[in-house]
Amino acid sequence: MQKEIYLAGGCFWGTEKYLENIKGIIETEVGHTNGNTQNPTYEEVCYKNTGHAETVKVIYDDNQISLPFILELYYDVINPVSINKQGGDTGSQYRTGIYYTDSHDESLIGDSIAKLQKKYREKIAIEVMPLLNYYRAEEYHQKYLDKNPNGYCHIGRDKFEKATKAIDTSKKYAKKSKDIFENSLTKIQYDVTQNNATEPPFQNEYFDLFKEGIYVDVTTGEPLFVSSDKFESGCGWPSFSKPIDEKLITEITDKSYGMMRTEVRSKNGDIHLGHVFEDGPNKTGGLRYCINSASLKFIPKEVMEEEGYGDYLTLLGRG
Repeated sequence: MQKEIYLAGGCFWGTEKYLENIKGIIETEVGHTNGNTQNPTYEEVCYKNTGHAETVKVIYDDNQISLPFILELYYDVINPVSINKQGGDTGSQYRTGIYYTDSHDESLIGDSIAKLQKKYREKIAIEVMPLLNYYRAEEYHQKYLDKNPNGYCHIGRDKFEKATKAIDTSKKYAKKSKDIFENSLTKIQYDVTQNNATEPPFQNEYFDLFKEGIYVDVTTGEPLFVSSDKFESGCGWPSFSKPIDEKLITEITDKSYGMMRTEVRSKNGDIHLGHVFEDGPNKTGGLRYCINSASLKFIPKEVMEEEGYGDYLTLLGRG
């Protein structure tokens, strides 16, 4: 479903170019929002105190990208505690703001801002309110940096590169219905992933596999671990020093069987993976992610590209 959100982040030339690079964003346009006059010109907004904010209108596909994910990327190119100033631009028209047209988005934005606030001592200065008005800017402002590749931009090139690679994994690797797994998973895969069972040690598919490649969630296909972080622990299950990214997993206190352990689950797929222990090699951080083979699918290096995991090839061999 197509949705829209309006984001003010300083000079709209750079903000528009940055946002249009993100997968799932269908269309961008620049304009002026929530001011006191109708159909203002750029010069009026700059010099006649109209109260408008330079804003990017964002149309996105909610099936590919979520609003919280868009906001996380938006925060990455603004100073969220700066008032009426972004980069070298100063004035109320350069304030930061999130303006919504769907009332259901208000709580999502509020939760996102609350999460952002935890990273700062200063109060977040991003204006959050319904869209009151929006006026499309003059044509020469639209896709300005496409027309003027060397034009002014307050956003660094590295951010643009990051935007092109950004993928909302919560959409791409979304949790599937448990009913589907009764036919798509083997009995041991189902018992482990859905019922928190543990497969037998030394009698599972990957405990002694050390080929190059990545290990993905067996239910969603989301990459979780890489072969260069796998080591022989002698426990009889695949052992890793760390996940590809800590954000990919959830850790939960497990008091089952009279023990105190830390369960590891995939965050998006929400399946049981195994447990993490503090008896791993010191040189790699001291952790041992003890993972059930039944929760994983191994993708060998030689087929990663054709299987859609080419972007992860650079992780192989990392220290």
